[in-house]
Amino acid sequence: MAGGGEVLDILERRGFIRQVTDREALRRALDEGPVTFYVGFDPTGSSLHVGHLVPIMAMAWLQRHGHRALVVLGGGTARVGDPSGKDRTREMLSPEAIARNLEAQRAQLARFLDLDGERGRVLDNAEWLLPLRYIDFLREIGRHFSVNKMIKSEGARQRLERDQGLSFIEFNYHLLQSYDFLVLHQRHGCTLQLGGDDQWFNILGGVELIRRVAGAQAHAFTVPLVLTADGRKMGKTEKGAAWLDPDRLSPYDYYQYWINVADADVRRFLHLYTFLDEARIAELTAGEGEALREAKAVLAFEATALAHGEDAARDARFASRILFGRRGGLDAEERRRVVGVLRGAAMDHKAEVALPAPILDVYVALGLCASKGEARRLVRQGGARVWGEVVRDEHAVLDEEAVVWAGRKRVGLVLRAG
Repeated sequence: MAGGGEVLDILERRGFIRQVTDREALRRALDEGPVTFYVGFDPTGSSLHVGHLVPIMAMAWLQRHGHRALVVLGGGTARVGDPSGKDRTREMLSPEAIARNLEAQRAQLARFLDLDGERGRVLDNAEWLLPLRYIDFLREIGRHFSVNKMIKSEGARQRLERDQGLSFIEFNYHLLQSYDFLVLHQRHGCTLQLGGDDQWFNILGGVELIRRVAGAQAHAFTVPLVLTADGRKMGKTEKGAAWLDPDRLSPYDYYQYWINVADADVRRFLHLYTFLDEARIAELTAGEGEALREAKAVLAFEATALAHGEDAARDARFASRILFGRRGGLDAEERRRVVGVLRGAAMDHKAEVALPAPILDVYVALGLCASKGEARRLVRQGGARVWGEVVRDEHAVLDEEAVVWAGRKRVGLVLRAG
């Protein structure tokens, strides 16, 4: 893709920009580019989740237009804890836990960004924060910050108004994030920071610090905190967060997260979470009913391919179509493929069974039937299916790992015990 400031127009049209320091000055900088920009993520957990994807995708758009990405994983700030949006102090993590989380997040980010050291790189702010000498830091950096402004910031004000308290260590977070921007400016020529809308106060602190200390102009914009049509934070589900780590959420379940989004969210999510061009998105979302279901399938495939690779996305799509569409006529290789995809998936009805096993016992083991009597009635009524084929013999024996149905919608996975 071509470089320049046109990426700012793309980001705005696709819904990425919420607040910006000076749009025209930022556009000029991007036109004159390449611009070095950064986003920070504190490794407080072993996995990022879908809620982190908006700033990650904004970074990817900027990088695709020739600008240089710095990802700051906060090995230093994670030891303090960002109070933004929190109603209590974060749990303190050990240095070992932070190091493990940092490496896990690094691998996840590499799916979306080129982190080759030239077009993009990962930095750990522990490199410059841990060696700080406290008195020197207060004299050189702390003197530029107003306690009055810090207390009036939304995060601090809410905590104090609710009498929830704000620890001194959290109060310092604003200084540390601002200092990150200054260090990145001095060492790497970074002039742009982006982050979630709840980070606006912290981000502006860095812009102002660069102006005061370096006498330079820096830029910033925030991305929206995305809510789904039903008012939930993006990435939150009834079963927990939609993690990017495949060990915490299988690629199949990740695919299902996207294919089950509300109709009202499809167009917006295609703009935010895929690189499909705007004309294609308009075409996909022009219809309703079956046409919109196809748009959801495209969203699910594209999002899964970004997070887990195209092979995993194809496998997830294939398994999904077997479970919720075509069921019969599978050859042995296709059946093995489906079982492999679903092995790590979160399914309500999944069990390891000593095969071969009587079909009635299988249905009870899966929890699809409460008793062998109920399973027998299911078979007699024609509601039992193995790989889409109706089971007509109540004395049948299942001798392979398989997907089975009870009625049209309830489905289970049989795995070989041992």
